[in-house]
Amino acid sequence: MPGTDATRTALRICPLCEATCGLTLTVERDGAGERVGAVRGDRADVFSEGFICPKGASFGELDSDPDRLRTPLVRDEHGELRESGWGEAFDVIAARIRPLIEEHGPNAVGVVLGNPNVHTMAGGLYPPVLLSTLRTRNLFTASTLDQMPKHVSSGLLFGNAVAIPVPDLDRTDHLLLLGANPLDSNGSLCTAPDFPGRLKALRRRGGRLTVVDPRRTRTARLADRHVAIRPGTDALLLAALVQVLFEEGLTDSGALSERVEGVDELRAAVRDFTPEAVAPACDMDADVIRTIARELAAAPTAAVYGRIGSCTVEHGTLASWLVDVLNVLTGNLDRPGGVLFPLAAHDRAPRPATEPAPPGKGFALGRWASRVSGHPEAKGELPIAALAEEIETPGEGRIRAVITIAANPVLSAPDGERLDRALGGLDLMVSVDPYLNETSRHADVVLPPPPPSRSGHYDFSFNALAVRNQVRYTPPAIPLEEGTPDECEIHARLILAVGGMHGAEPSTIDDMVISGSLARAVADPRSPVHGQDPERLAGRLSGASGPERRLDMMLRLGPYDLTLDDLLAQPHGIDLGPLRPRLAQVLRTRSGRVELLPGPIAEDLPRLRQALGRRDGRLVLVGRRHLRSNNSWMHNVPALNGGSNRCTLQVHPDDAARLGLDDGAPARIKAAGGELEVPVEITDDVRKGVVSLPHGWGHDRPGTRMSVAAARPGVNVNQLLDGSLIDPLSGTAVLNGFPVEVAPAR
Repeated sequence: MPGTDATRTALRICPLCEATCGLTLTVERDGAGERVGAVRGDRADVFSEGFICPKGASFGELDSDPDRLRTPLVRDEHGELRESGWGEAFDVIAARIRPLIEEHGPNAVGVVLGNPNVHTMAGGLYPPVLLSTLRTRNLFTASTLDQMPKHVSSGLLFGNAVAIPVPDLDRTDHLLLLGANPLDSNGSLCTAPDFPGRLKALRRRGGRLTVVDPRRTRTARLADRHVAIRPGTDALLLAALVQVLFEEGLTDSGALSERVEGVDELRAAVRDFTPEAVAPACDMDADVIRTIARELAAAPTAAVYGRIGSCTVEHGTLASWLVDVLNVLTGNLDRPGGVLFPLAAHDRAPRPATEPAPPGKGFALGRWASRVSGHPEAKGELPIAALAEEIETPGEGRIRAVITIAANPVLSAPDGERLDRALGGLDLMVSVDPYLNETSRHADVVLPPPPPSRSGHYDFSFNALAVRNQVRYTPPAIPLEEGTPDECEIHARLILAVGGMHGAEPSTIDDMVISGSLARAVADPRSPVHGQDPERLAGRLSGASGPERRLDMMLRLGPYDLTLDDLLAQPHGIDLGPLRPRLAQVLRTRSGRVELLPGPIAEDLPRLRQALGRRDGRLVLVGRRHLRSNNSWMHNVPALNGGSNRCTLQVHPDDAARLGLDDGAPARIKAAGGELEVPVEITDDVRKGVVSLPHGWGHDRPGTRMSVAAARPGVNVNQLLDGSLIDPLSGTAVLNGFPVEVAPAR
């Protein structure tokens, strides 16, 4: 890359939100080595085309944060964390975890995976290997705090929990958006650099945008219609839209007709959800509901898209299911301009899209349950809201050790105070985390990955959710410091330590994965390498490391006939074209068809029916996302901890007057899990009867090393919850639309 003697430039895909924008980093050299200086958008990036947000612009500041841990921490005999070498840290893990597993079994270990795992190569490649090595059923992830309802609904509809259709933003004529604020979040389960620009382009080409949200967000201000629904009632609104389509003869599945079953059963199931019946609970006009349904049906193409606000509520899975039911009934599933299934370059090469889907294995819920409260698993995970009780409750199967990877559930999960206490009583805790935060402060061993500039990057999760098929890989921008392992090596050595192979070369893990993957590939008649010699195929792989060789293998086995060398030769990425219809390739239902009314959904509908006509006058709370934030892990960056990124309680002026609240003055907010004191922000951006408090704050616990966050700690909104409110189908914590009491702080 060009530059002066003291500087050079390097490319890096941004790992700080789901938009995955391309960055151009200015790398500066001084007496202490190299560091990232200025950051700008990569105008030549095939996907983001130069777009950048404040998070990406702060990449250098985050990368060089002086509070980042540089060496492992190990708890000594006095209970204090001290710096250690890497060898000692893994020695401690291997010496303590194996006897525990041998005495109490694999389920004595719980694994907690946080949101940042999907933002790194290591987080995409190694946790599945760790879980298969441990063989524990006690897996908890951030998915049960945000997106698990979408996985469950996709599993039930399509037989495939990772087959999540995304809106075809660049070609749709009509977008109905619920519970999402992509102008601040940059998108979620819909990877789209410059989401704001794409929505504005929709408007410019004559398309229509309807936003359903109890707050007048930046996205809502852009909309043709903003519907300030009462929080938690999205499923009722969606059911009423389906009912109108049936009642007025507006359903038209088009090319999907032969691949859909259960239409008549669905018609009967939603008969009671008329606009007039749901309007009181939603606090909407019935005529507006009918208008939205008619506009959706009349649009040449349309997409319905629902996210966090419609997932983290008491009927989150039903709402997620109804989103795609609407896409099916209007003929917009699996067609350009509607919602489509991306095809990532690392996906297995699929069968031709024209072939009918053969019967699959389907999707099962509740294959096992949590030990204490009997919560059913979903996609192999248990509700993270149940983690504390699984640690605290004595008896066979109690979790005695926890491994957290890029996770801070003390802030992100309900009733963090209880979990905080529970983590302190573990026999062993290991954290892979760059910070000593509210959760990792309890660890016996902390393994800090190096700054992101020192790691290669490929988006395994987000390329599979992108609004356009493309592929990009960026190698490390700055070499590792001598003696520092990269993040992938840290994960590999952790797997060796817990699996009884401590001391083996880290490359052992990558070699095992490559060998097993190629053996399966050559045995698969649909594979492009069917019948070939796996050892010879392994010998052809390129890459300077085990992770790069694994990526090269996945690309070679994928649908586009690519290699790692192809990606390295085109550092700004390779455009693979717009999304294309491919429903038959992703269907895994037993029938080989889209099953519109799966059994678990039908069994949960009576719970939704009980909410019909309900008019609840209590004040309810919703969260909110800030453009300068992503959950709890960016509040230690000065450039991101300020401006509009404030931990305040937003209150409508009428509610503030009724409750005696003053702007900027403290208020006390109380719910089932506890109470908090927080400054008031009076604004008509939030509807009457609703207050809003952002999540991810509460950096006031002792023993952390996050000086910027601790200086402006805010409060932890999830401490208002006791963990008992859970969507029964997905195990997702209810974080939005729950009742609260608010009064001036005295």
